[in-house]
Amino acid sequence: MSAVLVTGAARGIGLAAARLFLQKGHSVLALDKDFSGCDLPAQVRRVRFDLQALQDIPELLKNETIDVLVNNAGTLYCEPHDAFPEAHALEILTVNLRAPVALIEALSPGMRKRKSGRIVNVASVAAFTGHPDLWYGASKAALVNITKSYAGYLGADGILVNAVAPGPTLTAMYEQLPQSRKDAVMRSVYSGRPCSAEEVAQTIVWLGTDSPAYLSGATLDVNNGSYPR
Repeated sequence: MSAVLVTGAARGIGLAAARLFLQKGHSVLALDKDFSGCDLPAQVRRVRFDLQALQDIPELLKNETIDVLVNNAGTLYCEPHDAFPEAHALEILTVNLRAPVALIEALSPGMRKRKSGRIVNVASVAAFTGHPDLWYGASKAALVNITKSYAGYLGADGILVNAVAPGPTLTAMYEQLPQSRKDAVMRSVYSGRPCSAEEVAQTIVWLGTDSPAYLSGATLDVNNGSYPR
């Protein structure tokens, strides 16, 4: 069985993914900046860590052997594009984009030595639209591009790099959206309901374990037809 690292594992999609990997017999290392009120199973090893501390990531992981990396952690601020605090923009770009790169750079040398590994990046439907939340959309679009880049960098060593792009998903991040945005999204999806975190987790776990070895550099939509404008 594989050793799996899931970021943002204390809640939402990350929590659902951590539970499902564990249920399937894998060992799970959960990374999050806050585990308070979290109901992760006791078998999951927890490490409290703020991904904005990019410089500390190599030291944090230097003794870890990880077979599957799930870059799930993300942050969102629903603020006007013309009055967006610089600190919030920098936080989004750091957590959503630079931290996944730093984690890949820290863990891929070990994967290369073992000639195997899987990396799953959690992007968003926001990557494919002119998204109302400017920096969030930009960070997720860049994450899709980075997924393709690393699939090329690492593919010759047997490492698969893919992404999922969830649509509206019932998480704390979804609850930040104004009701008008939620209503518009619900009109666009085929089923008329949000996605569950568990449905996204099922896709992540498949990419991290059982998807074909020829599937790499891909982004799988888990959005039920939702492409909000």
